[in-house]
Amino acid sequence: MKAERLSRELGGPTIWIKRDDLAGLAFGGNKIRKLEFLMADALARGATHVLTIGGAQSNHAMQTAAVARRLGLQPVLVLGKPRRPGNEGNLLLDAILGADVQFPVVYDADGLHKAMLAEAEKLRAQGHKPYCIPLGGSSALGLMGYVLAVKEMAEQARALGIKIARVFAAFGSGGTHAGLMLGKKLCGLDFEVVAVNVGAVRGDAAFIAEIANEGAALLGLAPLTAGDVTVMNEYLGKGYAIPSPEGIAAIKQVARTEGIFLDPVYTSKAMAGLIASVRAGRIKKDENVVFIHTGGGPALFVFPECFA
Repeated sequence: MKAERLSRELGGPTIWIKRDDLAGLAFGGNKIRKLEFLMADALARGATHVLTIGGAQSNHAMQTAAVARRLGLQPVLVLGKPRRPGNEGNLLLDAILGADVQFPVVYDADGLHKAMLAEAEKLRAQGHKPYCIPLGGSSALGLMGYVLAVKEMAEQARALGIKIARVFAAFGSGGTHAGLMLGKKLCGLDFEVVAVNVGAVRGDAAFIAEIANEGAALLGLAPLTAGDVTVMNEYLGKGYAIPSPEGIAAIKQVARTEGIFLDPVYTSKAMAGLIASVRAGRIKKDENVVFIHTGGGPALFVFPECFA
């Protein structure tokens, strides 16, 4: 959708919002595109249980549980330590979905991954067929969702008669941007892929390129380089899942111009990076910029104090 009032208020380029938050299942989000491929693989392998990892408020984990239920599979979520006791935000949705939610002793990405593999072994010993999905669904197969998303955006841009100059999105596990890079190459497009770091395991372009090249190998394409993506680290704030003043301001501005809600963990920080780039004159006024709304709305209800 064309964000006319936001574009006019910023006095800069024309901003288009790719509404992946309206993906049609469990409050939407970018992970639905990845899960389309990952869950197809799980079904093809005869899985009975789907396991994944993430933070306590992981959008990916909640969406994985929702898709698993839709397909008749049992969801197991191995998550980081909650911000406070009780079910709120995505944890509430996980409970409604009836997911088996586990909180291991070690909460870093490596610890969560090992705990997931250990749980998969237990299930296997019980005669089940577990299928493990990595953090954020960011694998060679998962990123194919955003390869197709680029094709979709290219068709939409052609129908609108516009040329996309840049695509902004929040950078966490890296799979979304890796898919954008591959899709751009396959479609012969030349827009800039901008990754706004919101708490990536590794906040550098080379990390995204490594994931992209796993997909490139799957597709038989030549390798990509770190130069194929731009990473912005200035809008992370105090860290992952810690709302930033710039992000909160972006949430309010987008809500009050377009009636669209961003979230305090991912999309708000990505939008803060876009807004700052416009105000600094780094984006030309005649450009068309696409902002991918990757979802995450339930997290708004975890941080009410930020809007008091």
